[in-house]
Amino acid sequence: MSGLKIDAEKCIGCKKCVRSCTQNGIEVVERKARVTDSCVVCGICVDSCPVGAISVEKDTVSGPETESRDVWVFVQQTEGVILPVAFELLGKGRELADVKGCHLVAVIGEGAESGNAGRLIAAGADEVILCADERLAEANTDVYIRWICRLLEERRPEIMLFGATTFGRELAPGVAVRMRTGLTADCTVLEIDPETGLLRQTRPAFGGNLMATITCPNHRPQMATVRAGVLPAAVPDESRTGTVTRTKLEASDEVLVKLLEKISLDNSDSITRADIIVDVGKGIGSKKNLPLMKRFAELIGGKVGCSRPLVEAGWCEYKCQVGQTGSAVAPKLLICVGVSGAIQHLAGIGGAETVIAINSDPAAPIFGVSTYSVVGDCIEIVKNMVEQLENR
Repeated sequence: MSGLKIDAEKCIGCKKCVRSCTQNGIEVVERKARVTDSCVVCGICVDSCPVGAISVEKDTVSGPETESRDVWVFVQQTEGVILPVAFELLGKGRELADVKGCHLVAVIGEGAESGNAGRLIAAGADEVILCADERLAEANTDVYIRWICRLLEERRPEIMLFGATTFGRELAPGVAVRMRTGLTADCTVLEIDPETGLLRQTRPAFGGNLMATITCPNHRPQMATVRAGVLPAAVPDESRTGTVTRTKLEASDEVLVKLLEKISLDNSDSITRADIIVDVGKGIGSKKNLPLMKRFAELIGGKVGCSRPLVEAGWCEYKCQVGQTGSAVAPKLLICVGVSGAIQHLAGIGGAETVIAINSDPAAPIFGVSTYSVVGDCIEIVKNMVEQLENR
C-alpha cells in the first residue's frame, strides 16, 4: 500500500516536517512524528527531514496490471445525441492510440440502440462497446459505474478518457476509486511520453499560475477528464471500418436514484457554441468600451467573451467568461482584444482554430499562441474595423 512512512528510530522530533507541510498531514506527538488523515503524500516533508526518517512508499505494478492495453473513450449522449466533447476525445484518443500502436475503443451506453456506433467508428474508433438498456437512458452514476468497472476489469485498457461534463465529473472519480487508480481532472494537454510510454496529463494548477504534468505509472487505467472545447474534434472518415461489441447489464444493476423531473436550460446564447468570438480583456480600459466590442462582434456574426478580471469587476456576466474557471471555447475564429494571455485564460482557448490577438504590449503572452498578432491601441483598431464594416 502506498503512503508516507516514518522511521520512529531515526525521528528526533525536530518538527521541521510539521513546519514544511501545508496540509497538516504530519504531527509530532511525544517527540515522534506521525502521519495524520490529512496527508496527501506530496513528499515535501521527505526533503525537510534532516535525519532521513521520512519516506514515501509506492505500490509496485504486478500481475495483470502489466497486461493493460488500448485507449478507451467514454461517449456521453443525451436522448440519443452524442455530446460534442466525445468527438473531441476521439480525435485525441486516435492520436494517442496511433502513438501507442493499439486500438481506440469508444464506450457508449444508451436507453435504446440509436445507430451511433457508425459515427463513432467514422470518428476514429476501432471498436465500439455498446450497451442498450433502458437503465442507461438517464445519467445514473451508480449503474454506469458498475457497468464500466466490469468492462475495465475484463478488458484492462491502458488509458480511459472522459469529458469533464457535469456527469463526467461525477462518473470518472467513481470509476477511479473502484479501480484503485489515479485521475487527472480538467486536462488541457494529453500526450504519450516517448521514453516511458506513460500518458502525460497536463492541467492548470495552483489557481492556474502554472501547468502541472501528471503521470500514473503504477496503476491502470490511466484516467483523465477533459473539458469541452479544449481539443479539436475528430474529422469523420466514412470509409473507416470497425467492430461493434454489444454488452448487457446484470439483473442486480438497480437504478437507486429515480428521476422525477427534467428542467431544460436555454443555452442558445452560450459562447461555447459560437463559431466567432470577440474575447475582451482588461486592456480595453473601461466598461464604457464594451458596447464597441459588442457592436464589433455583431457585425462579424460573433459573440462576446471575456477574461476573468472583467467578470470580477462587474463589467460582464459569468456566462461570458473564458478560461480555466469559465468556459473552454473552440471557435473557428477567436479575436482577443486587450487580453494579456494569463495561463488561466489560455487554458480555455486551446481549441480555437484561428486566433487574432490585438494588444499594445508586444511582449504579451497572448502573442505566443496567436495565429496573427496586431500590436497597437486595441480600442482605436476596433473602432477602425467597426467603421469599415458599417460602411461596406
